[in-house]
Amino acid sequence: MTRMLVVEDAPQLARVLVINLQALHYDVDTAPDGATALRLASVRPPDAVLLDLGLPDRDGVDVIRGLRGWPRAPILVLSARQSSAEKVSALDAGADDCITKPFGMDELLARLRAAVRRAEDLPLARKTSLVETADFVNDLLAAGIDVVSTVNIQHLESLGDVVESITGVRQRETVPDEVVRRADQIELVDMSPQALRRRMAHGNIYTPGKVDAALSNYFRPGNLTALRELALLWVAERVDTYLTEYRSEHQVSAVWGSRERIVVGLTGGPEGRTLIRRAVRLAGKGAGGQVMAVYISRSDGLTAASPSELALQRTLVEDLGGTFHHVVGDDIPAALLDFARGANATQIVLGSSRRRSWQYVLGPGVGATVARDSGPDLDVHLVTHDETGKGRGLPVARRAHLGRSRVLSAWLVGVLGPVLLTLLLTGAVPDAGLANDMLLLLTLTVAAALLGGLWPALASAMAGSLLLNWYFTPPVRTLTVADPKNILAILVFVGVAVSVASVVDLAARRTHQAARLRAESEILSFLAGSVLRGETSLDELLQRVRETFGMESVALLERESDVAPWTCVGYAGPRPCATPDEADVDVPVGDHMALALSGRVLPAEDRRVLAAFAAQAAVTVDRRRLRQEADRAKQLAEGNRIRTALLAAVSHDLRTPLAGIKAAVTSLRSADVAWSEADEAELLEAVEEGADRLDHLVGNLLDMSRLQTGTATPIIRETDLDEVIPMALGGVPEDSVDLDIPESLPMVDVDRGLLERSVANVVENAVKYAPPGERVLVAASAMADRVEVRVVDRGPGVPDEAKPRIFEPFQRYGDTPRGNGVGLGLAVARGFAEAIGGSLHAEDTPGGGLTMVLALPTASRRGAR
Repeated sequence: MTRMLVVEDAPQLARVLVINLQALHYDVDTAPDGATALRLASVRPPDAVLLDLGLPDRDGVDVIRGLRGWPRAPILVLSARQSSAEKVSALDAGADDCITKPFGMDELLARLRAAVRRAEDLPLARKTSLVETADFVNDLLAAGIDVVSTVNIQHLESLGDVVESITGVRQRETVPDEVVRRADQIELVDMSPQALRRRMAHGNIYTPGKVDAALSNYFRPGNLTALRELALLWVAERVDTYLTEYRSEHQVSAVWGSRERIVVGLTGGPEGRTLIRRAVRLAGKGAGGQVMAVYISRSDGLTAASPSELALQRTLVEDLGGTFHHVVGDDIPAALLDFARGANATQIVLGSSRRRSWQYVLGPGVGATVARDSGPDLDVHLVTHDETGKGRGLPVARRAHLGRSRVLSAWLVGVLGPVLLTLLLTGAVPDAGLANDMLLLLTLTVAAALLGGLWPALASAMAGSLLLNWYFTPPVRTLTVADPKNILAILVFVGVAVSVASVVDLAARRTHQAARLRAESEILSFLAGSVLRGETSLDELLQRVRETFGMESVALLERESDVAPWTCVGYAGPRPCATPDEADVDVPVGDHMALALSGRVLPAEDRRVLAAFAAQAAVTVDRRRLRQEADRAKQLAEGNRIRTALLAAVSHDLRTPLAGIKAAVTSLRSADVAWSEADEAELLEAVEEGADRLDHLVGNLLDMSRLQTGTATPIIRETDLDEVIPMALGGVPEDSVDLDIPESLPMVDVDRGLLERSVANVVENAVKYAPPGERVLVAASAMADRVEVRVVDRGPGVPDEAKPRIFEPFQRYGDTPRGNGVGLGLAVARGFAEAIGGSLHAEDTPGGGLTMVLALPTASRRGAR
């Protein structure tokens, strides 16, 4: 007798199949899911298998792969899926035939007989054991087993795209790079393309029938040369990593010139681009050269470097294949050499000094110091450029920074102050002494420097020296000086005045720069924070721009093309600009967007932060539009998901009861089998169950369609729950539900039909999950201004994170067989509950299980509304 294994989760269809197979003297085992099928197959190996692809616990294709442990057992797939790809997957996994639901029993039995005959004609196959797991190597290592393997370079996962572009073949068998990198030892087996092709031609690699095709396609000399280079570079990178780890572990600071690494010292000046290009040319003269550009800033954060120029240089070095590094160090030559030695660099490229000739009295400069201290292991290149000898340093502060009134006050103090002080000293205190006169005039010079900067202080020093010579140095009222000591005193006064003025001016400029950088950092921090927090309000951002720069109005303008008119995307303040031409300040953002500000002209240094605001405004607009598009796409996707699920329901869940009905009817009409009265009654019962199930599924589909289109219009009236809930229990067995509806409950305002359908779906779901012998409790109670109907089961329950999903259309919780519905019951129940002004949510049942709580408005509450 042939032993059959029927794997089908729809009880009605499974029963029809069993009746027919047993009538034909088959020994039949049944399994409602994949796990049970595999367990039965291991205990009682079948001679043939009827398998449904849509199983509740796993995909049918996976079950086919598991059943292939018994190679001679033919597998006939029963599928309601119309997609040819799914059937191809099943056949490739080991299925022998496919039949689409609904089907006639005569066709199914004929296909089954043919599959069994083909299996009997096959020779006995050698049983093999195949281990297929991505973590197989890791499992062996964890067990203390050493693994020795060979890997071709084309099988490394990270090189898949590169190999495909070279050979035109996509490697399907790949190994993660991390597995190979973790190897204790890697040995490179290298061979020239010509030698490898000779070995292939001699038949050492492929059989003679495959040699010609391999040599003319994949193993062409160009392909082999490119793959050889990939292998050498990959292993070289691995060796370089080993070398870096070794130097770090042994604290080796000396340079090992195993590979050309060139460090480019950047100052933030325009000559940096010339240095980068020169370094890249130097690196290109040898194989594997590497360029590292480094900018060293002082720890006080004050610098004369241009951030925009540094950004351009960073982009340039990265585009040319190098890397950019930012290092903090007060001693620039020492920091540069430390970085170079730490990176195991072999060369340093610096620009010739921009300092003027007289500045060399202050020291040799960075380039000379680096060259002196580099030692024999580092080559230093000094590259000439257009900025050589033009000087550098902080830009001179403009008067506009201090304000006109403050600068005017400085000139008054610096020029008129010494005159007034001289008149006071000659008239009121004629005998103060030359030293005191100098100190008082020096005080005015310092005050002028604090108020207006360097130039008012220099003017004050010159005026003070002349007045000292004329009024206070004997002989007075002449420019001659009798005593040489007084000449020295006046020169010292001028020198001290100029030095103090320079120091005070430099400190004031540093303070101004630090304050400005702090303000810019706060603004940029705000912008970065708004991005991280996901703030997308364009109006708030434009208002922040208006407040930060003290403008009258700010507008973000946009146009579709260069000739299209400007439109205002958003604005802040009265009378916003309609075009950039009307603005006092405009900042372009891309090709067709601009930020227009009116109120005053901003200094050039404010435009850097303003450009950041403009870019953020453009990002905000793009994000808002993307969100709108995402919302529209989400709505479309939801609609597509509903339609796709509906089609899946029609193609699968509706076909399953149809398959049972057709199989039962064709069995009854068959003249080949004499059915007993019991078998006929069971087949007719299966037909009736299938028809009832179809009616239920179609009803839920129509109900969900009404909810989705908004055509479920409730007719609200006062209703007693005693009149509705018992009617909703007609679809479940009589002994499966306990009813507890007190007569003292208040009336509720509901649509009776919708309430009945909602309760019916919830109760049917609870009965389906309830353990055998456990009755579902349906209880109602009054709670303030509502009545709660609780449907309590003792089933497996639902985790908290999964509770919201069970109310979504076409969703079924994990352990629900796919054939038991399309996943609409609870979605329809919640939709009807909300349509009549109630709510439906899930709670855990104390002691295990799930409780559905249906809250309904009382008649008095709705009347009060």
